[in-house]
Amino acid sequence: MPAEPRAGGLLPDRDAPLEHVTPYDRFAWSDEQIERWLASGEYRSELRAYFGAEEYRRLAQLARRAQRVGVRAPDLTVCLVPGIMGSQLGLRRAAPLPHDIVWIDPIDIQLGRLALLRLAGASAVVPLGVMLFSYLRLKLSLRARGYRVECYAYDWRRSLSHLGPALASHLHSLPGRVALVAHSLGGLVARAALATAALPRIERVVLLGTPNLGSFAAVQALRGTYAVVRKVARLAPRASAESLTAEVFSSFASLYDLLPPPEDGGLDLFEAQSWPDTGPRPDAALLQQARRARGRLAPADPRFAAIAGVGQETVTALRRGAGGFRYTIRRAGDGTVPAASAALPGVPTYYARVAHSDLTRDVVVARAVDDLLAHGATARLPARWHSRARASATLSDRDLARTHQHKVDWAALTPAARREFLQNLNEPLHVRLRVPRRG
Repeated sequence: MPAEPRAGGLLPDRDAPLEHVTPYDRFAWSDEQIERWLASGEYRSELRAYFGAEEYRRLAQLARRAQRVGVRAPDLTVCLVPGIMGSQLGLRRAAPLPHDIVWIDPIDIQLGRLALLRLAGASAVVPLGVMLFSYLRLKLSLRARGYRVECYAYDWRRSLSHLGPALASHLHSLPGRVALVAHSLGGLVARAALATAALPRIERVVLLGTPNLGSFAAVQALRGTYAVVRKVARLAPRASAESLTAEVFSSFASLYDLLPPPEDGGLDLFEAQSWPDTGPRPDAALLQQARRARGRLAPADPRFAAIAGVGQETVTALRRGAGGFRYTIRRAGDGTVPAASAALPGVPTYYARVAHSDLTRDVVVARAVDDLLAHGATARLPARWHSRARASATLSDRDLARTHQHKVDWAALTPAARREFLQNLNEPLHVRLRVPRRG
């Protein structure tokens, strides 16, 4: 695939400074450009190699259908807001060089460049488009149903107090009517935007797996025991999950915004003393900032609807204990967000047996989103869910620190193995649950 066409023209591969330009930088194309190529059949072999043969077939089919259908409601824009880690981040470079993708570029991570993402003071890191594998299928599914859809990439490291006003400003710039479809953290960003400014042209807000009451995955990320953090650390030859957490991930204000609020008699995770004394610890100032931010989210109103993933092994509680935090795991969520957190009080909530990262890729969920945008309700998913499953498991930070320990030699992997590693990056740890014995 050629280098990105910009004002300076095309940069041939042989002219690229290899120490700075990687194959992942050269794929820094917009979702609009990829959609056009999928519909036309251009760069078929390159796109098949990037997405995999089956995913390419599905995306190309949706892109061609979207082209035939066109835009049925030109005065309505559906703004798709991704979740945490769902936008590419990197450095802008002058043409003819392609932009420098840092998140997520395995080659840069091997070179130790993940430290560029540390959120401290002025940062040259900017969003460079959404993660295509995670969000292109939902975008094209809605496009194939006649919607005008745009993907809103943003710097997911930042706090809700920064991200909310930024999204509100962007929404003000859109013409006509607007609907929001927001995944994971994106739902909190949408609520922060609605609380920031009057946005009367926002007609629908559809939340997909939004942690309205937080997610224990954020706790694990700040402890260096979350599966994504540990998988990323496998790519860094001279860093551990713990060191990357202490030096990079613990600076991400958004992780603190995702912490669960204290329950009656439970730990207050916004207090630094509630955290274990050993291992990575959170930033006390960011904890207090996040406590204030969660009280500034827009409440539910008739424009809202939510879809929660269920049936997956999900951390639903924690307590202090030997080995750090001890996490209770039940099939009561989407693997990342507990169902009770995704169900915003006062909002119609629908339930899908789908994992968190697949809520934007599931066919039935996409059709339900279409219904919710058009009518505010759907019959494709149940509006009630109750788990009678008694099986559970308990894991500690010490247990999780033993997972994903072996380093990955990226250069030695086959193209298919590299694609599988990246596509499964958000896959949570699967745990065998057990039913407690009676008596």
